[in-house]
Amino acid sequence: MELLKALRGTAAIRDFTDEPVPDEVLYRILDSARFAPSGGNNQGWRVVVVKDPALRAELRDLYAKAWRDYVAIGEAGLRAWSPTADREAEAAAIAAGPKHEPRGEFVRNLDKVPAMLVVLGHLDVLAAVDRDHDRYTFAGGGSLYPFVWSLLLAAREEGLGGVMTTMHVREENAVRELLGVPENFALVSTVFLGHPVERPTRLKRSEVPDFAWIDAFGGPPLSPEVTGS
Repeated sequence: MELLKALRGTAAIRDFTDEPVPDEVLYRILDSARFAPSGGNNQGWRVVVVKDPALRAELRDLYAKAWRDYVAIGEAGLRAWSPTADREAEAAAIAAGPKHEPRGEFVRNLDKVPAMLVVLGHLDVLAAVDRDHDRYTFAGGGSLYPFVWSLLLAAREEGLGGVMTTMHVREENAVRELLGVPENFALVSTVFLGHPVERPTRLKRSEVPDFAWIDAFGGPPLSPEVTGS
């Protein structure tokens, strides 16, 4: 697939057909994704391909638990788990629970998704340069999430669709125990892949001038016209 077409048209897909994803296809996807960049070329990602029905059911239930909290926080008018959120308000929303049983065929049928990949990050090799800041840190993810995105792009080339979700991170300790993950590895994402029932053709995103400025935050927006320096 032509690169720009893939970049502009790779949507998050959560609705899949029953067609299986063979191991040889998963292998090809991972074989391409492994060329993603990482700090020091340390390639700190590891992947658990989850096939066992019992493990899949456990992961579905852990996801559903986190999803209920997400919905409850959203219903309270908060952005769930925002680093700047009011923690007490969040806790109150979670304690109250969602007003209605959360909808979502994707969550209910998570264990039936054709391919389930749990992506882990090796903490010993991450250069998290913002590790000691007094704010939320994310720089270490720069050595891990390019791999996840490359995985999704490679899946697109194979005619598949997929979605990266971090919902399982909410239940990281339980996932770690379930899959036998060592303490020096963190849960990065769960990626679900399959043949899409429908593929969106037009994605909605902000325009470049809405988020790119010249010389200062909120400065003159970047324009496609040539301007002086």
